[in-house]
Amino acid sequence: MKELALKYGCNPNQKPSKIFMHDGSDLPIEILSGRPGYINFMDAFNSWQLVKEVKAALNMPVATSFKHVSPTSAAVGLPLSDALKKACFVDDVEGLDESPLACAYARARGTDRMSSFGDFIALSDVCDATTAKLIKREVSDGVIAPGYTDEALAILKQKRKGNYNVIKIDENFVPDPIEHKQVYGITFEQGRNNFKIDEELLSNLVTSNKELPDSAKRDLIIALITLKYTQSNSVCYAVDGQAIGVGAGQQSRIHCTRLAGQKADNWHLRQTEKVLNLPFKSTLGRPDRDNVIDVYISDDYEDVLADGAWQQYFTEQPAPFTREEKKAYLSSLTGVAVGSDAFFPFSDNIERARKSGVSYIAQPGGSVRDDLVIEACDKYGIAMAFTGMRLFHH
Repeated sequence: MKELALKYGCNPNQKPSKIFMHDGSDLPIEILSGRPGYINFMDAFNSWQLVKEVKAALNMPVATSFKHVSPTSAAVGLPLSDALKKACFVDDVEGLDESPLACAYARARGTDRMSSFGDFIALSDVCDATTAKLIKREVSDGVIAPGYTDEALAILKQKRKGNYNVIKIDENFVPDPIEHKQVYGITFEQGRNNFKIDEELLSNLVTSNKELPDSAKRDLIIALITLKYTQSNSVCYAVDGQAIGVGAGQQSRIHCTRLAGQKADNWHLRQTEKVLNLPFKSTLGRPDRDNVIDVYISDDYEDVLADGAWQQYFTEQPAPFTREEKKAYLSSLTGVAVGSDAFFPFSDNIERARKSGVSYIAQPGGSVRDDLVIEACDKYGIAMAFTGMRLFHH
């Protein structure tokens, strides 16, 4: 297939629209189901690069959940704790522990379920039946993977009355080293960002604490590769083999850090007993539960707990999750990793990251205030590596 005509571009008024190879060669994809659109392909090709690179760096199955050309999360195929299974709404899935790829997607989809609603999925490995069953039950626009088992494909083809977007990509495809894009009719050209992210990138530890355990290296690699395919400015929190908070497309670095930190905090709070034991009505669907939980753990909890409101969602009125309770719980956290796609210009980023249990940081360095940022890390015993490489993505 040399080219593929699309219904329209980013918006219905943007016609004509198509994808094709600049050199006239065949597209490295096969459409197995559905009719992907312009934005679907933007998500698909960005997300595929992310999972392919994490798989190459860590040699583990990887999944990511994308929305509007940025990842909501990315995760490797580690088993989920009982609490995390419940928080991700996958505690009822048979065979989950036997499928590392399904575990990866359960983590990626379950990290920021509000943002992942209607996501595009990328899988590093051949999609198996367990992963397909997880995908089938969620609201999603499509999936890209290097292959699908017959059973998995049959399951996915049942989704959206047979119109779910399923893309197979040639995992051996190597793109042209020079890429182009147009803005306002003007063509831009640049070399592809082929910068390799691996453990060696984390060797320049500039803080007094120079201890970086293997788990932290894994999490920092996941955070940095996630940032490589996140709209800039961006900051990513990661722990336990997954990105748990992504702050994308903010003009201010501290706003990235705050946004990603809040998402990371929500991920942690979702796994507390208070949230896991909310007495939801059995008729309340997963998307509605996601929304209620998001409000419940916010400062606007009265919106779902007030008389006349709670009866819509719960069988009995839950006690509020107070700000003091949340602060006490979050203050006990440690071991979280943070990556930044550009240097931290002020130490306020470190102060905010610390509130979300951050113990490890990787960032390019190069600010005129690097000494103040290092000093803030030393104050809290945080280990920080300077990578020397910016990861802007636009």
